[in-house]
Amino acid sequence: MTSDELRSKYIEFFKSNGHAHIQGKSLIPENDPTVLFTTAGMHPLVPYLLGEEHPAGLRLVNYQKCIRTGDIDSVGDDSHLTFFEMLGNWSLGDYFKEGAITMSFEFLTSPKWLGIPVEKLGVTVFEGDENAPRDDESAAVWRSLGIPENRISYLPKEDNWWGPAGTTGPCGPDSEMFYYVGDKPCGNDCKPGCACGKWLEIWNDVFMQYNKTADGKYEPLSRKCVDTGMGIERTVTILNGKKSVYDTEIFAPIIAAVQTVTGYAYGAGAVASGASENDKSVRVMCDHIRASVFILGDPKAVSPSNVGAGYVLRRLIRRAVRHGRKLAAGKDAPANAGLLLSPVAAVIIERFKGPYPELLDNKAFIMEELDKEERKFLETLQKGEHEFEKILPNLLKDPRKIMSGRLAFKLYDTYGFPIELTGELAAEHGMTINREEFDEAYKKHQELSRAGSEQVFKGGLQDHSEIATKYHTATHLLHKALKLVLGDHAAQKGSNITAERLRFDFSHGAPMTPQEIQDVQAVVNEQIQKMLPVTMEIMDIEAAKAAGAVALFGEKYESQVKVYRIGQSSSCFCAELCGGPHVEHTGVLGKFTIQKEQSSSAGVRRIRAVLE
Repeated sequence: MTSDELRSKYIEFFKSNGHAHIQGKSLIPENDPTVLFTTAGMHPLVPYLLGEEHPAGLRLVNYQKCIRTGDIDSVGDDSHLTFFEMLGNWSLGDYFKEGAITMSFEFLTSPKWLGIPVEKLGVTVFEGDENAPRDDESAAVWRSLGIPENRISYLPKEDNWWGPAGTTGPCGPDSEMFYYVGDKPCGNDCKPGCACGKWLEIWNDVFMQYNKTADGKYEPLSRKCVDTGMGIERTVTILNGKKSVYDTEIFAPIIAAVQTVTGYAYGAGAVASGASENDKSVRVMCDHIRASVFILGDPKAVSPSNVGAGYVLRRLIRRAVRHGRKLAAGKDAPANAGLLLSPVAAVIIERFKGPYPELLDNKAFIMEELDKEERKFLETLQKGEHEFEKILPNLLKDPRKIMSGRLAFKLYDTYGFPIELTGELAAEHGMTINREEFDEAYKKHQELSRAGSEQVFKGGLQDHSEIATKYHTATHLLHKALKLVLGDHAAQKGSNITAERLRFDFSHGAPMTPQEIQDVQAVVNEQIQKMLPVTMEIMDIEAAKAAGAVALFGEKYESQVKVYRIGQSSSCFCAELCGGPHVEHTGVLGKFTIQKEQSSSAGVRRIRAVLE
């Protein structure tokens, strides 16, 4: 079964079971400072899991593009990816455990759908603890469907519990489904969830039935929800009996493109234990270029930079370049003047343009940014080589012929010069590197980086605090004010909200004058002082646009949408299609102050503002 077939079957199955097919959302979360990227299919649906009404109803299904970078150093093995597609279905207070499990079982085992033999399936459920009882309800449903007792594992919270993402909020037990790939058990206790590698997880049903309070109590939720997730790449791997996600049809044309640009034959260096180091480099290139293409091809695309999502993108691109250079070393340069990434990107765009047409729409930007960043990194490498040459005379004076690991790390940290290349240059002069010293410095660097990024990579619930809700409402006022002062071309290009400020990007070709900034600020504060009501109406998408509601850039909307109006219906100040939290009236916002106006990118300006 191909990935396209799996994607279509999944949507078709759940539509036949009363689910509305909703559009997947951007890789760049809107108004959520807790994550840099959309990390799971549930991420864009958090407001509705928390109780907001979804325009499409109580049963939903979609496929969602996701990015996770927590295991970036593991990419190249058989299963880890930074970009992946997630299939998901949701119940917003409709069916619960029995309905979710029964549908999961039918989709997995029915010959009409995936046709997996029941004897190949096993499941895990929550074993219970002092806060919540054992999930006998889920186990009983699985048992009634034909899963025997010896293939039902009861596991603790770290294995079978979801959330809350922060210290408080919705959470609950989950039930995970596993496919058996072994020939015989590893021992008497070999059950689903065993770490032996013979059981591979393919699906997860999450049952949000509790709310964790600030004092650590788990209170039952009045509105119970279901959130499920199935990774396309892993499931296709299992269904086709492949050992690695890179052995599927998903990656076949991408691997072929990497072989073409590097001159390396994938699989030629395979070893008994699996992929060779060079084969792993091919896999890293495939994954990282694919992830970069999807980030750059997103309607809310970011460019490579040294902060936030742009830094992650830069790291992915440069890792791909480094592995590509290693593979191409000593071989003829490719036909496109030595650039490795954009030819592979073209193949990826062609491969995924069906389910993700935005890639084709943004092809020129994707190719331009990849080429620009690759050239920039090659210049960085040249600088690193130059710095190495400068310190070489002193290195050669050391009779031990050992280069300090701290010095090698300085080349890495200051100039972005990879340790592998430092090692090659050192070897050319008969030297080795003190890798233990380098690894120690690198480990400290990782710990500092991890500590600093935990807040943005922790994932989970969007900020629905009182102040964040106020800032979200204020962005609507700011958007309209900019259009009134600067013109209708001043369209929103992105926003980011924290508890301290709002950041708003908009299209405008020149810096705002001090008078324009003052005028925009005055318009917003005037609407705040009027204490305008904020109301919501679910409307047909075409009717909403006909009524003058603003649709944000690049968004894919359902047939039914939420329209938020600020002001009386007869003369509202602004109306936008939106799904995020809002206050009841503008009078609670306080004083709006623009602190800074600056360039964000070509043709895009950025405002930083606060509510006082």
